[in-house]
Amino acid sequence: MITGLEPLGRDALPDDDLTALVRTITGDPTAVPSSARVEAVDYPIGTPSTESLHRVFGTAGDASWSCFVKKFQSARHWPMLQLLPEEFQAQFILNLPWELEIAVHRSDIAGVLPEGMRLPTAYRIDVYDDDRATLWMENVIEEWGPWPINRFERAAYLLGRLSARRQPHLVGPFLPRDQVTTPGIGLRFYAEGRIQQTALPALTDPGTWRHPMLAAAVCNLSDHRLKDDLLGLGEQIPAVLDALDALPQCYQHGDASPQNLLVPHDSPDEFVVIDWGFDCPQAVGFDLGQLLVGLAHAGELSTEALPAVHKVILKAFQEGLAADGMHVDAEQVLYGYLGSLLVRATFTALPLELFGNADASPELFEQRVRLTRALVDLVSQVI
Repeated sequence: MITGLEPLGRDALPDDDLTALVRTITGDPTAVPSSARVEAVDYPIGTPSTESLHRVFGTAGDASWSCFVKKFQSARHWPMLQLLPEEFQAQFILNLPWELEIAVHRSDIAGVLPEGMRLPTAYRIDVYDDDRATLWMENVIEEWGPWPINRFERAAYLLGRLSARRQPHLVGPFLPRDQVTTPGIGLRFYAEGRIQQTALPALTDPGTWRHPMLAAAVCNLSDHRLKDDLLGLGEQIPAVLDALDALPQCYQHGDASPQNLLVPHDSPDEFVVIDWGFDCPQAVGFDLGQLLVGLAHAGELSTEALPAVHKVILKAFQEGLAADGMHVDAEQVLYGYLGSLLVRATFTALPLELFGNADASPELFEQRVRLTRALVDLVSQVI
């Protein structure tokens, strides 16, 4: 009996299933696992539909093997659910498609992705009766180091090609359900919940801006207009959402931050695409927002680098659209990109959730104030 999988709980495979998994991973039909160990992934889980992340390593004779194990759950199992207003909880559970990643791997998207993008190899999928599931997939060893500007450019180009290939008259959602084909419905749900019910009330509260960490950061950077600028943009959200819905629409990746576009160390011109989101039509250019802000939000890209990245990805995305036959006015792509960025990231860049957290630092708050200012100034080009 192979031990070492106990941290996976009910997903600790019996020997026969583990042997089948290892043979799938290694491609060796005679492989027999001789050891296994589990490591929790040191990465903050940002979505209620992800229960846990693990890597599994092992040996089979003289050969080694590994895989990535991602556990999914309905939002009804999310430990923080009770923090949401009671009247919003049922709608939140209904509208968060926790099975999306499973549906992606069971779809024909592999044949739609442009050359240079691929899914991680899925080895095994387990779906349980209690609205939980587990995906055993390729453990991608990533290229080390910061993203160079040409990688942003290539990612944007391929995202443009992907968007053109996933126009509503060509494809449908991964998970068909009520109203999911309505343009912009995903971003509207996010705006009504995360922004209107949580972020904007917090930003409106004078006490938020008196918190020592945030107050010191704003004062040190002499950005005393930030609160008023954010609240002014908040008033524009309904009009922005209406304008986004009137633009050309695409089913896009939905959460195309660099963290979800893995670059294998042995194939640095390739992107392994994970963690899809917003499984509904969104305004063309939607994906560019997360591509721009993902690493900056994580503190891995300086705010000063954002203008150059913005310029490069906007142009490359348009070229990608055109390469697959979707011709859209530059102004429409720009509005789709920045209007979506406004709603998706601008009001949540300040780390208000870290108030009172011992790990919060003045440097982090200053970095996020700079990021918020950069986003405010960027989106104000079109809003």
